[in-house]
Amino acid sequence: MRFAINLPAFNAFADARELADLAREAEGAGWDGFFLWDHLQTEPNGPVADPWVTLTAIAMRTECIRFGALVTPLPRRRPWKFARETATLDRLSRGRLIVGVGIGSDHWREYSAFGEAADDKAHATLLDESLAIVTGLWTGEPFSYEGTIYTVRNAQFLPTPAQAPRIPIWVAGILPHTAPLRRAARWDGVYPIHWDGHPVQPDEIREMLSYIHQYRSSGDPFEVVVAGYVGNESLTAATALLRTYAEAGVTWWQEGFLPGDTLDMVRARIHQGPPTL
Repeated sequence: MRFAINLPAFNAFADARELADLAREAEGAGWDGFFLWDHLQTEPNGPVADPWVTLTAIAMRTECIRFGALVTPLPRRRPWKFARETATLDRLSRGRLIVGVGIGSDHWREYSAFGEAADDKAHATLLDESLAIVTGLWTGEPFSYEGTIYTVRNAQFLPTPAQAPRIPIWVAGILPHTAPLRRAARWDGVYPIHWDGHPVQPDEIREMLSYIHQYRSSGDPFEVVVAGYVGNESLTAATALLRTYAEAGVTWWQEGFLPGDTLDMVRARIHQGPPTL
C-alpha cells in the first residue's frame, strides 16, 4: 500500500504556492503522493485555487512524489485541451502525473451556474468520449474520432506524455452505481468516494472489486484508492485498520482533509510521516 495526502484547493488551501510547499514537505517526509480536489467554486462562495495551475507548481517544487487531481469532472473540460495540458505536465514532472476522472456533480452548481445542464447521463457520454479522445491524442499518432458529441479529424499531438504506454487513469465510482465501475475496469484504477464524506469500508471494496473484475480484460495492475484519516489513531490501531483495507484490495490510502481544516493541521500530519504496514 502507498500513502498520499488529499486536499481541497480552496479556503485555507487556495494558495498555489502554499500547496506546492506542502507537497515538497510531504515528499521530504516520505509520502508517496499528493492529490487535490478539482473544483471551480464552492458554496458558500470562498477562495478557490485552480488545481491544474497548482499541480504545475507542485511539479516544479518536487522530484519524485506522484500527484494529480481527484477527481477532474472531464465533461466540463475540452478533451483536446486536457490532453495537451496533461501531456505537458507529465513531461514537466518527468512522468509523475496521475489523472483522476469522473462525471462530477452540480452540488456546488459547477455546471448550472454557467448555463450547462446538470445531466448525469449526458455527462457520462461526454466522459467516455473524452477519455477516448485524450488517450488517442496521447499516442502521438494521427488521430480521428467520430462520437455522438465530439468529432476529431486527423489531429496529431506531439510530444507524447513521459509515461508509457500512457498516463495512468483512475475513475471515480461506487456501488450501487455500476456504470462507473464498468468504466473503471477499462482503465487503471478506481477511486470510490461517498458524498457524505464517510470512508468506504473494506466490505464495500471487496464487493466493488468483485464486480469490476467481471469486466476487466487487462492483466495489468489495478489501483484501488481510498481516502480516510488515521492521523489521530495510535500506531497499533492505524496499522490494524489499514491492514484490513490492504487485505480488501486497497493499494493507495490517502489521508484526506476537508475545507474547514487548516494549513497547520495538514503540515502537522505531513510531518508525522505516512503510516507503515
